[in-house]
Amino acid sequence: MTKFVLVLPFLFASSLFGAGAEGVNLTAEEAFKIGSLPVTNSMITSWIISLAIILVIRLLVGKTSLVPSKGQLFVESIVGGLRNVVEPIVGRKLFFPSFWLLSGLFIFILIQNWSGLLPGVGSIGYYDETGKYTSLIRPGNADLNMTLALAAVANLAWLYFIFKYEGLKNIVVHIFGNKADKNEVGIYTFIGLIPIFFAVGVIEVISILFRPVSLSFRLFGNVYGGESLLHKMFTIVPGFEWIVPVPFYFMEILIGLVQALVFMLLIAVFIGLMCNHGDEHH
Repeated sequence: MTKFVLVLPFLFASSLFGAGAEGVNLTAEEAFKIGSLPVTNSMITSWIISLAIILVIRLLVGKTSLVPSKGQLFVESIVGGLRNVVEPIVGRKLFFPSFWLLSGLFIFILIQNWSGLLPGVGSIGYYDETGKYTSLIRPGNADLNMTLALAAVANLAWLYFIFKYEGLKNIVVHIFGNKADKNEVGIYTFIGLIPIFFAVGVIEVISILFRPVSLSFRLFGNVYGGESLLHKMFTIVPGFEWIVPVPFYFMEILIGLVQALVFMLLIAVFIGLMCNHGDEHH
């Protein structure tokens, strides 16, 4: 308990000093340039988190063995838990090809969501000549560009999986085909349902086109909203800056976990709906 109390002020410092009077900026800010390429504060956070994930997993696992170390056991527990969630959705055939994508998305998004609670994120920066504060480190998922990129990568991977494991013919039949059983509904009803199912297929294609938008805005909205809420809690009751935000920190931990799970599970469901036909095909 003592350790938590000692760390708490440093955690709050990241939100207390990072936003300034204007609150959280809606867009990421340019920190510096590499040649003509602008590097934003959200890009810096994403690079740091990516490197940290690789190094931590490497240090935890080390050299794999039949008798696992504590670090290897920890990583295997996470992998086993994610497998129990993902495999029934995508199916046995697609589990191993897609697990690297789904687990990677979950871990990366989870750490990104929680990064705003870490000391230094938002509080490490500088003031320019006009007195404007620019943070060098910003939560990556509080930048719409990052969530759009994650959604684009996930949907491109989804296209790769369905074309590789289903093929164009099965995809067209799945989207536009008549799902009714001819023997149960009769030939005339079956024929009458063809244009209806085709219209439903057109609607499904439109929904597929909008998936990257819905995925990215859902994640961005929750993370950015959480960051703005935390900053607001520091100013809403003067004199109680270190007390009022405490419940909201725990809420943000939960929301960060839920949003990472939702993103991963939605991609898994998209894959499973198209490719998971039951064990009889495996």
